[in-house]
Amino acid sequence: MNYLLQPKKYKSLMTDEGSRAIMNKTIAFFEKMGKTRLLDDYSKKVWYSEFVEFIGKEQIFARLLTPKKYAGGDPDCRWDTARNSEYSELLSFYGLGYWYCFQVTILGLGPIWMSRNEKAKQKAARLLKEGAIFAFGLSERDHGADIYSTETSLTPMPGGTWVANGEKYYIGNGNEAEMVSTLGKIKDGTDDYTFFVTNYRHKAYELKKNVVSHQEYVSNFALHDYPITEDDILSRGPHAWDSALNTVNIGKFNIGPGSIGVAQHCFYEAITHASNRILYGMRVTDMPHVRKNFMDAWLRLLGMKLYQRRATDYFRNSSQNDRRYLLYNPTSKMKVTLQAEEVISLLWEVIAAKGFEKDTYFHMAAADIMGPSKLEGTVHVNVQLIRKFMQNYFFNPTEYAPVAPDFSDNDDVFLFDQGPTRGLGKVQFHDYKGIFDEFRRLPNVDTFITQIGIFKELLEKAGPDKMQEMDPSWSLPLGEMFSIVVYGQLILEQARYPNLDPDILNQMFDFMVRDFAQFAMQIYGNHSSEDAQREYFVRIMLIKAVPDSEQYNRVWERYVSVLNGEYAMNE
Repeated sequence: MNYLLQPKKYKSLMTDEGSRAIMNKTIAFFEKMGKTRLLDDYSKKVWYSEFVEFIGKEQIFARLLTPKKYAGGDPDCRWDTARNSEYSELLSFYGLGYWYCFQVTILGLGPIWMSRNEKAKQKAARLLKEGAIFAFGLSERDHGADIYSTETSLTPMPGGTWVANGEKYYIGNGNEAEMVSTLGKIKDGTDDYTFFVTNYRHKAYELKKNVVSHQEYVSNFALHDYPITEDDILSRGPHAWDSALNTVNIGKFNIGPGSIGVAQHCFYEAITHASNRILYGMRVTDMPHVRKNFMDAWLRLLGMKLYQRRATDYFRNSSQNDRRYLLYNPTSKMKVTLQAEEVISLLWEVIAAKGFEKDTYFHMAAADIMGPSKLEGTVHVNVQLIRKFMQNYFFNPTEYAPVAPDFSDNDDVFLFDQGPTRGLGKVQFHDYKGIFDEFRRLPNVDTFITQIGIFKELLEKAGPDKMQEMDPSWSLPLGEMFSIVVYGQLILEQARYPNLDPDILNQMFDFMVRDFAQFAMQIYGNHSSEDAQREYFVRIMLIKAVPDSEQYNRVWERYVSVLNGEYAMNE
């Protein structure tokens, strides 16, 4: 069984024909384009106008990103996180640039669907149907995404209108976005935040440049007395502030699938290359260190997919009474993207110089894979965010109704009504111990449970002091350790549903145990660590995964080595 995305044998997780058609048409578009053209466009930094025309002609963004209420009766329209995640993974399989067009359109639509401006919503639905792409005008050159420092302004004019002035930076799709959800402050004495809509065609909208050397367009644009009416205002005051952060919540969850798609394509290229290469009289994949790299890469890839799939269920079932997604979402953002970087690194160590060749997908991916972990908040920002949930996660669990796998055709309407962004420390979680106990029969899960127990005892009896909390060299690896627990929990929850081979799962927790010990070692070596804390970290570091050479070989033979030649993109 192949657990990776295989476009030429594609099996969508969606059950409806409309969704399957979206996936299949997209595959056909890229396979017809072929790898030669795909890579040539990338190397020459060609704006993907044909792709934009394709998604417009086939109504793809319209169907994926229009809630049913505004769909005009189209039965294939809905905002479905499971479907959008699958589509993100598929787009990035062919290139992060195409995924990025989808990603920033999602961000641009966030403040619109969250607004109370029905005219703007109807306009967005119409434009989507016409094939438009959208943009999220939040960042500024001197401040990045620091909303507090936003300088773009709306100045009141006679007759109840405004003019907008300011400059935005790092704005994807800003070259062709029909609606740019733009953040500013109203200069009427209130200094209220506001989201308002601008359009790239207007003469007061100056498109200055693409700030990146890439085929995607990450714009710098300026507004010069851009006229704004009440119809252009999406939100104001606390609503605008919450819209900014809640839109990032939505977009952030889309980044993990982007990284997963890239890593899968690279895996196919790498294992096919290595499996058919003889060095020093040996097949390269018979070399123990090479086989270990492929095993580790494949297991990490599968772990990424299992985590993301399960986290999607919580995202879709979120509500004011169940905000667990606020932990699972940034964990996806920082953990899945970093795991993808690790996968590429493991594969590159094997294929070496081949990874630089211009006719490989790999050379494109290697240049781009570091990007996703820097989007919608850096790894540091997201690790510090998830640490806010650590106390309640370990020491204050509560009961929730079970969350089943969700492939319904419902709109995820709560995402556009998430409410105030405060109160993270009050979010509670179900007890993680139940799912770990369920799989305790697996030796490496049992070993990981022992590590978690020591970590929890550390937090309770020798946790970080205020200075250590403020020191990233201490607090970040601590947050990384916490993230591995959350990651493992959702992997195990998802493993229930596809009846995952226990060999795979036990081998997967081999690297989880190793990773956990690695971060413990970082804190152990920190100069500010106390002796009592070091005792706990030493205990964690000395715990080793349980080896099983027969299991290792079974996983290699059944699931990994058979991917030799499994997929190659049409030339």
